[in-house]
Amino acid sequence: MNGRPRLIVIAGPTGVGKTAAAVRLAAPLGGEIISADAVQVYQEMDVGTAKPNREEQRKVRHHLIDVVRPDEAFDAARFTSQARGVIQRLHARNVPIFLVGGSGLYIKALTEGLFDAGAGSRNRGIRDRLKTEKDVLGPRALYERLCRVDPETGSRLHPNDVFRVIRALEVYESTGQPISTHHSHHGFSDRPYPLLKYGLYMDRQRLYERINRRVDKMLEMGLLGEVQGLLDRGYHRNLNSMSSIGYRHMVSYLQGESGWEEAVETLKRDTRRYAKRQLTWFRADDEMGWVYPENIEEIEPKIRSFLTS
Repeated sequence: MNGRPRLIVIAGPTGVGKTAAAVRLAAPLGGEIISADAVQVYQEMDVGTAKPNREEQRKVRHHLIDVVRPDEAFDAARFTSQARGVIQRLHARNVPIFLVGGSGLYIKALTEGLFDAGAGSRNRGIRDRLKTEKDVLGPRALYERLCRVDPETGSRLHPNDVFRVIRALEVYESTGQPISTHHSHHGFSDRPYPLLKYGLYMDRQRLYERINRRVDKMLEMGLLGEVQGLLDRGYHRNLNSMSSIGYRHMVSYLQGESGWEEAVETLKRDTRRYAKRQLTWFRADDEMGWVYPENIEEIEPKIRSFLTS
């Protein structure tokens, strides 16, 4: 097959229905999906990550789901490396490729180049000190420090996203510049693939109601038991995987730090806030077209044209 691989990107906030919409588009075309989700990569974490169900995976093959254990490191660099391998294999078979997910950084790293602040931004001594400070002072103290020195990055991260908070502080202390400044200077200029990008959206109140119902469904499907099982198998609450939305809330309840109603309401609130941050990220992309999930078939002719142009 000649030419560069072409990617159809289906993005949007959590709970909007990206997987179902992408399956509806990919199945008639014989396409396959690369998941751009920072948590669905973890094995043994199914309910809280809303992985595609068996029927969806039967209709369309999904890639980069269940690729690492919960205690393994996984970041945008590893995602990009593995995704590019999948893309080349699918391209060689002339398979339409759909990149689907809500992890804006993963999508940007793969499609526009991976940001690296440079060797001078990595300092093991600073990183180890920050980790010690996290253990002594708590993650909230580091997050508040980040918000003071780099409010732009602080607004994008959750206080419990310890890995990225420490990385951002490490860059700031090593280089004297916020990581957001390095991002803007980098420009993500490497464009290896032609892209057709669509974001899914709906009225905010409707989205928030969907998120609330989604949380209720996860709880009915056994999210609490899934988290208890992970803890029983020795996965520590401070792992990046276990600090993700849903998992940290159930850990808080299981370890007696919050009551059930508080844990559930906080989970719903944090999921809504995460969806808002995702929308902010994707709306900053001028190349993104927007479509309601229920109207997803309307873009199928544009996808067919894009794939054959």
